[in-house]
Amino acid sequence: MKYLLIFLSAILLMPSACKQKKIENNEKFFPVLSFIRSQVVSVDTSLYSIKKIVYTDSLNSDTEYIKREAFRVLAKDFLDIPDIADKKSSSRFVEERSFDETLNRVILSYKPIDPDKEELQKQEVLITPDVATGDKVTSIIIEKVISDSNGFLQKNMLWQVDQSFLVTTTRQKPGQPETITTLKVTWNERDNE
Repeated sequence: MKYLLIFLSAILLMPSACKQKKIENNEKFFPVLSFIRSQVVSVDTSLYSIKKIVYTDSLNSDTEYIKREAFRVLAKDFLDIPDIADKKSSSRFVEERSFDETLNRVILSYKPIDPDKEELQKQEVLITPDVATGDKVTSIIIEKVISDSNGFLQKNMLWQVDQSFLVTTTRQKPGQPETITTLKVTWNERDNE
């Protein structure tokens, strides 16, 4: 009789366990676009001096301090990414989660199911786990590719949370040489410039 009760309890609990598994599979993606928007708002209301450095083909560089109002324009490449956390877009992407022991980072990686149909080729969110103070997003990496009759355009983008961002643009127009331009904007970068 005792075994029959355990068996019946197990059968009754199985449907609820399956539902929990289904909920876990429907987890939402990390809201990269919302996170970057909050970073831009933070810079808009800060007192940091903002510096812009532009490198052209790794030979020439131009550095200048910019006004706070220009920051949002410079961050346009990040603000124009599709919101893959949105239900309409999330079905076109897959998420992989991993832990890099050498970096001590959790990596959330998002890639398109059909890369030929998407400009956004990769989004990675690097998170430093910390039980005491809470997990902290440290970096966001984004790769966009546009290839059409006007040529090839690739943007590799790195957002260092609360510090800086970097956009490297590789452009190849038909019949012209490839050009590489890197834009770096800093506002709170720590002594490693």
